Amino acid sequence: MRGWLREITGLVLPAECVGCGAAHTLLCADCRAELAGRPAWRAWPDPVPEGLPPVYTAAWYTGPVRQALLAHKERGALTLAEPLGGALAGAVRRAGGTGAGRGARGCEGPLVLVPVPSARSAVARRGQDAGRRLARAAARTLCRGGVPARVAPVLAHRRAVADQAGLDARQRRANVAGALSMSRNAGRHWPGSGAVVLVDDLMTTGSSLLEAARTLRAAGRPVAGAAVVAVTPREGPAAPGFRRQPELTGNRHRS
Repeated sequence: MRGWLREITGLVLPAECVGCGAAHTLLCADCRAELAGRPAWRAWPDPVPEGLPPVYTAAWYTGPVRQALLAHKERGALTLAEPLGGALAGAVRRAGGTGAGRGARGCEGPLVLVPVPSARSAVARRGQDAGRRLARAAARTLCRGGVPARVAPVLAHRRAVADQAGLDARQRRANVAGALSMSRNAGRHWPGSGAVVLVDDLMTTGSSLLEAARTLRAAGRPVAGAAVVAVTPREGPAAPGFRRQPELTGNRHRS
């Protein structure tokens, strides 16, 4: 019921840009450019946790991008899933090593998007799993662009986790360590083959992506990479930070 009400609310309330407040648009052209106006790049949290797959991002978690993600996840602005998912799709392309995809028919591979699941308490509070919704929007964008893709929601929480806000990198890793498992219906979601890309809305320390990658590898599913809409920039000496660097040819990133 809550999800249905949020869908209706998103259709009938007057629209204004969630990023800057401009009238008559949910996300204006300037704010869309902040979200998806540059090629996706590879990002590393600092420090880089051992086993984290290569992560690509579309934007920094600041300004209009931050406002759009919060509005989608916390305030039920579900129509933002399409522009946010479109930005995520660009990062998925890089993470999966997929080109333009000429002449593809159907959308059953080769890219398999595995969303990092939201905690059950968060889903109950918000009335939706924001990460899964963004994954589906990204898959639609990829398919429209000729890159076959599908979403495989195969991960589930096996225990409760605390709110990650306010925790440092070590505490976040401890909080989510062993928290995920393969879902009971995981088998029916897997295609025969395809590059597996973990997807999430935001990376702060990489702890959730690390745990998701560990779970998939333990189940015999190698992970090609990870993709997020945004990463948090360094905000102070004690805050988790990110470096934006050009592609490297060596094994700079531990995976």
